[in-house]
Amino acid sequence: MPTKAINKLGDLERAVMEQVWARGEAGEPSVSVREVHAALSATRDLAYTTVMTVMGRLADGGLLVKERAGRAYLYTAAGTREELTATTMLGHLHGLPSADRRAAMLHFLGDASAEEIADLKAALAEVEQRHGRRAAGGGR
Repeated sequence: MPTKAINKLGDLERAVMEQVWARGEAGEPSVSVREVHAALSATRDLAYTTVMTVMGRLADGGLLVKERAGRAYLYTAAGTREELTATTMLGHLHGLPSADRRAAMLHFLGDASAEEIADLKAALAEVEQRHGRRAAGGGR
């Protein structure tokens, strides 16, 4: 489980993660510091060592996985945007007593749009269906 919450990322950390996720979505799961630096340098004035430090810290925080490739390192996202967001949300909820957890969810849902509530209902239906299948012995 990542030690750094995705919602606590700074602007540059988020930009680095977006580059890593974009490369993964394009079929290139591993990316070098040089590749991320080149992509970010198109719109920012960044030193290579700054990007290298940020990627190292993201790996230390569990958001990236670092693997040696010759003299350099290749980095892969530890999870998708959605997985890491869910981990962050669950991390915040798990430490709360039941009543506080319910209150936090109600506050969250109180600010949700009709579209977000519809998405939540669809997600709940899918989860309930999965749990029903598992209980019946037909799970994953």
